[in-house]
Amino acid sequence: MTRLVGMLVILASFLTGWLWMDYRDTVDSPLGNTETVYFEIFKGQGLAAIAEGLKQQGLIQKPYWFMLLAYAERAATKLKYGEYEIPPHTTMRQLLARFVSGKVRQHTVTFIEGWCFQQVLAALAQHPALVHRVAGKSAEEVMSLLGAPGEHAEGRFYPDTYFFTKGTEDLELLKRAYRKMNAALDKEWQGRAQGLPLTSPYEALILASIVEKETARADERPLIAGVFNRRLAQGMMLQTDPTVIYGMGEEFTGDIRKEDLTRDTPYNTYVHSGLPPTPIAVPGIASIRAALHPDAGASLYFVARGDGSHVFSSTLDEHQQAVEQFQMNRHD
Repeated sequence: MTRLVGMLVILASFLTGWLWMDYRDTVDSPLGNTETVYFEIFKGQGLAAIAEGLKQQGLIQKPYWFMLLAYAERAATKLKYGEYEIPPHTTMRQLLARFVSGKVRQHTVTFIEGWCFQQVLAALAQHPALVHRVAGKSAEEVMSLLGAPGEHAEGRFYPDTYFFTKGTEDLELLKRAYRKMNAALDKEWQGRAQGLPLTSPYEALILASIVEKETARADERPLIAGVFNRRLAQGMMLQTDPTVIYGMGEEFTGDIRKEDLTRDTPYNTYVHSGLPPTPIAVPGIASIRAALHPDAGASLYFVARGDGSHVFSSTLDEHQQAVEQFQMNRHD
């Protein structure tokens, strides 16, 4: 009997030692992924369900050791819900620490300078990690949801890259972009140059959107803004093609014809004097600054060379010569 008890003690000791080594080896060895994968803990999900989910995804093979580790580290009730990025060579111990830290995966969406509002909405609609609240809603409905009823949506959302976690509402990103644009515009308006023909931050936003669409060259933005500011001050029509294109909407097919320049839309600055009624795109901060700090030269005209740059002229004769040289057949 004594011998049997001794054998059982030895066997139990051996088993305990083996289990302990297996536990230590498991929790400190890399998981089963050879490339970065993503795992989501859902709100209200318990430890057992999380461990089983890890097993089903092939990340761990022994969920009971993960649960034991969580209890041993007093972390069983501290795991935070969200989507986690799990790179290769992550150990079970490191994974648990990641779940406790709440360092969930960050997604991004980018709004590009020069985009129209519909392009902003399309970028949100195409992102699978967002909760889509504004899909199918009109621009007016979206602005009402943002707490800005009656405001035109065009140009209101700051172009930038926005970070968010899975399950964020698209409306939340629009709120952030809307607030950021208002803050940036107000700040730039406070530091504007003196003597501008612009009477409000919104007019600056409109002009900046035109500058944004006219050139992608940083060195030309103040020059183009200078032309438009001088034209406004002198009561001249802006006569800028991007406003015509915006007014044409889906009818624009890639070319502006002579008859398009005489079409009476609210945005046709060949027909109507002054600024168009709203922005025509979302301007970047450089275009806003250019509109509020324009070049102080004398040019009143510019024409595209065809290589992305422009020729600037102070007189109509100079401008017509430039047009003949670079854009003779532009509107034919």
